Amino acid sequence: MNEWLLLCALIVILCICFSKISAKIGLPALVVFLLIGMVFGSDGLMRIHFDDYEFAEQISYFALIFIMFYGGFCLNLKAARPFILPSAILSTVGIVISALVLAAGCHLLLPFSWLESLLIGSVLASTDAASVFSILRMKKLNLKHGLAPILEMESGSNDPFAFLLTMITLSLISGEETSIFVLSLQQIVFGIASGIIIAGISYLLLRYFKIKEIGMNSILLAACALLSYAFASYIGGNGFLSVYLCGIILGNSKLSKKHELIYFFDSISSMMQIILFFMLGLLSFPSQLPSVAGSGIIIALILTFVARPIAVFICLIPFSFSIREKLFLSWCGLRGAASIVFAIAAVVSTAQTDFDIFHIVMIVSLLSITLQGMLLPKAAKWLQVIDETNDTSKTFNDYLKDTPLHLLDLPIIPNHPWIGSYIKDIQIPSQMIVALLWRNGELIVPDGNTCIQYRDHLMVALTSTHQGIDIELEEIPLSNHKNWIGKPISEIDASHLLIVLIKREDNYFIPNGSTILAKEDLIVACNRKTLMNKDNKSGI
Repeated sequence: MNEWLLLCALIVILCICFSKISAKIGLPALVVFLLIGMVFGSDGLMRIHFDDYEFAEQISYFALIFIMFYGGFCLNLKAARPFILPSAILSTVGIVISALVLAAGCHLLLPFSWLESLLIGSVLASTDAASVFSILRMKKLNLKHGLAPILEMESGSNDPFAFLLTMITLSLISGEETSIFVLSLQQIVFGIASGIIIAGISYLLLRYFKIKEIGMNSILLAACALLSYAFASYIGGNGFLSVYLCGIILGNSKLSKKHELIYFFDSISSMMQIILFFMLGLLSFPSQLPSVAGSGIIIALILTFVARPIAVFICLIPFSFSIREKLFLSWCGLRGAASIVFAIAAVVSTAQTDFDIFHIVMIVSLLSITLQGMLLPKAAKWLQVIDETNDTSKTFNDYLKDTPLHLLDLPIIPNHPWIGSYIKDIQIPSQMIVALLWRNGELIVPDGNTCIQYRDHLMVALTSTHQGIDIELEEIPLSNHKNWIGKPISEIDASHLLIVLIKREDNYFIPNGSTILAKEDLIVACNRKTLMNKDNKSGI
């Protein structure tokens, strides 16, 4: 027991340390986890024999639940809403087109039957968002408006449809008498229904069932993520579609201490990726790779330069994307964890095939993540899709996590020098602003003429690191309020907002009424009504 615990700890430490090294050379960390798994595997240095595909399938599904839930939870639906339609077409119609084109190429160029070729096309139809965005964030690449949310939504939502297509193909190969239409309809409808129902129940529990213990909300949400998958699968729906939709709904709902939830699932998702890719590397036999290397390379070339571009260009015909943007979206079709997991599902199924689909998909995924991934920054620059004025992180709900804004509770105790003073007259640092006042069980939004009384609690917003209470913020670019430009805050019509922070160029500062708004300013504010209705009684 102790030996296995020691080994697991060393593996995790190695994965994290080598991922930092790989970042310097532009190699995606997921490849590192995979390679470390190979080193520890049957053909590697450590000689750990592992070939239990059924167990690997169960662990893979478990890991994908959290990875997909977190992907949905972090998607900023407000920022992504204008691009839902092209993303939806890419993740549905695009999946089918990509699978069929790849299947045709495999059948024509390789010794595979039509059904075997279709199985390869289905397994490799989904794209990997984790790989793409790890590279974008690592290289700090900000894409032109629309490309980032399209990639995020497409990659998150095409896994369920690729899985559905894989299951349909496997049933055809095994000769099962199943109605494709009924199966597809059942998977989609029940999957969507399950995601909505579980998300609704989870929201009610998190919103109204107050849990005081630190970390319990995160554990409750993790259980809800597992429930959304399990319930959908139990009633015959698509569990991956359910868990992704559940994540989107909850991630875009008003939940208390959402950033704590994001930090928790960010850690869990990272851990799941380490476990998943290490296990996939452990499951592979590098000695078997040369025998299928030729087929894997041909499939990778067809997928990268034929199938994916055809799917992208056809699906985006109704939309006004440039040729350069379509080419970049085509290049971003990296294959990763989901494809390998679906290949494992094919291995453990009752369908009989005459080729090593697992190692073929492994080669394709390695080539895709490594070569396409490492060339992704150069492709973005060459195709001129980088926009330094845009921020790709706004695609995610956690984009404000690094904003240096906190609320500090300042109780007015007996003999406090501020008692009887007006807020405009008290001496506080310029980096602070009195945002709220708690008096006799009532929240008040103060102004300069508010008189401070004994037993008041001042909620002071500041830009240093203090433990504060949770508030919900939104970014408001001045491009949406051009009539505010050049005016002091005291003169603009923003009575519904409490402006607590301004980002000007790369600097944050707390404004006051005399602060004049500039064209390029980004306002960080919260809704006054929301603040007034917020239950902040705990800890005061």
